This record gives sequence, structure tokens and C-alpha cells, in this order.
Amino acid sequence: MPASPNHRAVAVALLVPLIVSLTLWAFSWPAARIAPRDLPVGVAGAAPAADALAQRFESRAGAFEVHRYADADAARTAIEERAVYGAVILSAEGPRLLTASAASSVVAQLLTEAVTQAAPDGAAIPVTDVVAAPDADPRGSALGASVLPLTLAGVAAGALVTLMRLRGARAGAALAGASVLVGVAATTLAHTWLGVITGDWWTEAAAIASTTLAAGATVAGLGALLGTRGIGVGALLVVLLGNPFSGVTSAPELLPAPVGTIGQWLPPGAGGSLLRSVAFFDGNASGRPALILALWALLGLTAVLLAGRRRPESAAPAPAGRTPEPALTP
Repeated sequence: MPASPNHRAVAVALLVPLIVSLTLWAFSWPAARIAPRDLPVGVAGAAPAADALAQRFESRAGAFEVHRYADADAARTAIEERAVYGAVILSAEGPRLLTASAASSVVAQLLTEAVTQAAPDGAAIPVTDVVAAPDADPRGSALGASVLPLTLAGVAAGALVTLMRLRGARAGAALAGASVLVGVAATTLAHTWLGVITGDWWTEAAAIASTTLAAGATVAGLGALLGTRGIGVGALLVVLLGNPFSGVTSAPELLPAPVGTIGQWLPPGAGGSLLRSVAFFDGNASGRPALILALWALLGLTAVLLAGRRRPESAAPAPAGRTPEPALTP
């Protein structure tokens, strides 16, 4: 029995505040609780001084995850491989700091402030940006803002496949084709025109296409399993939770637990990490996010392909013992 107009009006009045509250919680709560949580940092230098510095980092319980390195070259390599966000080098000339603003300008600033405050009064701490963000986007704002449009593109592709009742191989081809075109278009804008990503052009396009495909296949797969309701579930998972939990505008280790970890297992978080790795770090630390995106895409496409093998309802045979009525002719 369909709901009455009064019931529908009450449902709208209750659902809208609920959706707004959930959206504000998802986007505002992580942003309001940014702080280092097991943030990987490096320390390099002679044992007595380096041990004391490592203990100072570890004294802030749960804030930093300290990695020890033999010298500055080893620490620099660890930063380039995305094993740590920065490192403090202790030498005869005094302490100096290595950062990577391309990994996170927020973390680079946080480490600079922390080391400067710990230095003796009036002492200047040299800071070297090992992997600098591009001049066109020194704060990484454009990269952070790019994840939401890519996610929305995937949601739109998955929703259109569901609403247009595309099934099986046609649905998979539509999702793949849309994702490839999004990758080419977005890379042309972000790399060729704006210059906010500076890695290999085709690798960046593949990373963007993978992010879009993972989001689109997730929505289309849920649509194949749940019908049009699956579009809402997919959008809730990918956009409402995946985007604010991604940590792409700061760092996953700055978000409240377990939000940062959850976000890296969703398409936006994995896509942001993959794009950052291929755009600025020569693909270092790209294996895990690429695997996560492939898993989401595989699960979604499998659901779409399996749904395509089911017989459409319109083709179902008439019940036994019942003959169809003859068509009326004028």
C-alpha cells in the first residue's frame, strides 16, 4: 500500500535534517580533530643525541611513529619512498629538518613548527623540502579538491548505468569507457593546463581512471544488487564517507582513529594516495592503493556482470494454466 501524502511529508521533514546532520558529522568532525596520530617521522644522527630526540618524539604518546636512520641520505630516501613524512638530521653542524610538502603541506608545516619550538632560543633550523609541491599548487589545495569531482564522476557513471538498465558486458564497457575519458580529460586539465600534478602524464591518467572506475563500479554493482536504492547506498559510501575520510587535504595520520584507516580502504582515499604517489614520488608506495582500487572495481563489475546473466522480468514466462489475452485491433 503506497504511503499517504501526509506520511511522505513527515518522511521528508525527518530525513532532511538527518541527512544534513550526518553530512556535517562526516565532513566537520574529522576536520575539527586534526592532530598527529602515529605520524611516521625519521631521526638520523649519532646515537646519544638521536636517541634523546627519538624519546622526545615518543613522549607524545600516540602522536609520532619514529623511524631511525643511519644518515641523512637514508632519511632522504625514506622520504622519497613515502616511508616517512619528514626527518630530523642531527650532525656536527647542528640539527636540520627534511620535509616533503608534496606528501602533505599540513604535515610539513606541523613538523617545521614542532622542531623550531624545540630548538634553543634564537637557533635557526634549516629546512629542506625534499619533494616539494609544484609552484602552481604549493599548498596542495588543487590536488585535494580534485578527489571529490573524480568521485562524483564515478557515482554519476554508476547511477546512469543503473538507471538506463545497462547489463552485463554493456554496463562494464560503459563504466570503463567513461573512466578512461575522465582520466584523459582530468589529466589534461590538471597536468597540461594547470600544472598542479607533475608526474608521468599517462600514469596520472591511469590513476585518475582507476579512481573513477572503482567508484562507478561500486555504485553500479550496488545498483545491480539493490536496484535504484543501491545508488543511494553507493553515494553514501563513496561520497559522504569516502571523501571526508580520505585525508587527501591533510594526511590520513592526522584524522581521528579509525577514520584515517577506513578512508584509505575506500575509493577516494586510495585514489588520492595513488595520484599523489604517481604525480610526485615516481610511483613509490603506489602498490597498496592501486590494489584497493582494483578490488573495488572487480567486486562492482562482478556484480554487474552476474546481474546481466539474470533473465529480465519482462522476459519471464507467463504462469502455467493462464493464456495471454488477445490483443485488441481496431
